[in-house]
Amino acid sequence: MTGVALAATVTLVLLVVWADRELPSGEAPGDVVRVGVVEGQSVSGYLQASQEELAKLTDPSAPAAGDTWALVSLRDYAAPARVAELMSGVTVAQVYARVPLPATRTQVSRIPVYVMPGDVASGMLNAALSRDQEQAEYMRLSRALTGSGRNETRLRAAYESAARTAAEEAAAYRAGCACVFAAVVRAGPTVLDGLSARSGVRSVDPAPEVHQLDRTEFRPPLPEDTGTADPDPTTGVVPSGAAASPAVPKPSAPVAPALPTRIPSSIGTPVTSASPENSGGESLPAVLPSEQGIAVPSAPDTSPVRERSGPSAGASGGGSGR
Repeated sequence: MTGVALAATVTLVLLVVWADRELPSGEAPGDVVRVGVVEGQSVSGYLQASQEELAKLTDPSAPAAGDTWALVSLRDYAAPARVAELMSGVTVAQVYARVPLPATRTQVSRIPVYVMPGDVASGMLNAALSRDQEQAEYMRLSRALTGSGRNETRLRAAYESAARTAAEEAAAYRAGCACVFAAVVRAGPTVLDGLSARSGVRSVDPAPEVHQLDRTEFRPPLPEDTGTADPDPTTGVVPSGAAASPAVPKPSAPVAPALPTRIPSSIGTPVTSASPENSGGESLPAVLPSEQGIAVPSAPDTSPVRERSGPSAGASGGGSGR
């Protein structure tokens, strides 16, 4: 009995040690790493800090680094073919897109990518279908308001405006619009440095601390963002029903296929389709709702966001920092 108890104790210790070694150093279950620009941070400061981080990564005197995840922000919105051209030779995991309508902060869609530019175009078609559904829902809510009171009139106008916006977004996505403004890539330091010098690329923000995409939140700046990141970039909030509170936004449906945990393929390499019928595993959120936009928690510094949140946030400092 003593021998059995001793063997069980040794087995338990080995299992604990093995499980601990499975986690990257400094990363605990539940942590979420945030990469990008934060609320209250100047976009110019973020771009400068990203450039400095990339310079450190490519410094010959620095320890050799392997392939690294990085957030790439573009100078202008780009169509799928242009994105494929800009990211040529780089492994792309996902892109971020939104329809740039005048005076409207439209939804940001995350589109998983395995083959460029086909998956970007497919993700846009999925986004168009989602916007079609939103338009129909907004019109249904508008028709449900039959009264002529001040509040109902205001709600009806809000729903109709949201329906028009959704219709414009759907039409733009269906036409393969120039809507992509950022990408998440994986490459070595030299390749990332070369990518940053390409025309059309605004910044390359390396994130060597990222080990799992499903535990990372990327927050790229929009091409038109030049000042300070807004706490809430929404220009118009749509009510979430015919009930009382017009301040509650209507959530949007997911767009784009699920993102498996495996590393995506290099551009142009045929791989298993990421379509919903072929995807396995748990689906990840594919849309940043319009009410959230690019707004993020505040941080006092001007460095790219490296913030962890979750059960171990207190243990790791709970704030931004490398």
